Amino acid sequence: MSLPKIDAPKMPKELPEITLPSEEMESEENYHTGIISDCTIDNQSGYKVAFDKIIFRNVIFTRISMKEIELTDVIFDRCDLSNVDFGEATIHRTEFRNCKIIGMDLTGATIRNVLFQSCLGDYATFRMANFKQINFQDCSLLSSDFYESTLLKVHFETCQLDRSQFTGSKLSGIDISSCEFTSLGVSIDDLRGCIISRGQASVFASLFGLVLKE
Repeated sequence: MSLPKIDAPKMPKELPEITLPSEEMESEENYHTGIISDCTIDNQSGYKVAFDKIIFRNVIFTRISMKEIELTDVIFDRCDLSNVDFGEATIHRTEFRNCKIIGMDLTGATIRNVLFQSCLGDYATFRMANFKQINFQDCSLLSSDFYESTLLKVHFETCQLDRSQFTGSKLSGIDISSCEFTSLGVSIDDLRGCIISRGQASVFASLFGLVLKE
């Protein structure tokens, strides 16, 4: 399956190396146009901090709580964002490539034109997030939480979705036929119009207590 084209981050041809302050970031601070690489960002709790035209490469984020963070034209390359709190974030034209996003919290986020590629995102929380033009490609999303999220033009390709929670999220037009799972948190109404494979039909039959006759 070929994933639909989404708007990629808009980056200058050359970006300078920059460093973030070692002290706590100021609320509503804006960082733009640069590469931040091979470092650890630790114990930050800024509010409405904005990053624009930034590449994070081999960066480890620890003890991070940045409510309403704004990410525009940003690339995370081989970063560890496990357990970061980006609740109510605004994320646009951003890519997460080969990242650990285990337990990342994006509750209530607005997410547009974002690629998650080859990411380890087990237990990630996307509750009540608003997605549009999003590609999840080759990601592990075991026990992830999409409860009551808005999913518009969201595509999953060869992802691990076992035990993921989609209750309250309408899956009409969402293609999960190439994904693997043995159980999902989902209702019959949520599934209406969802695109699945023939092999997955037996999984849903079991979930809803149906018996498939050969």
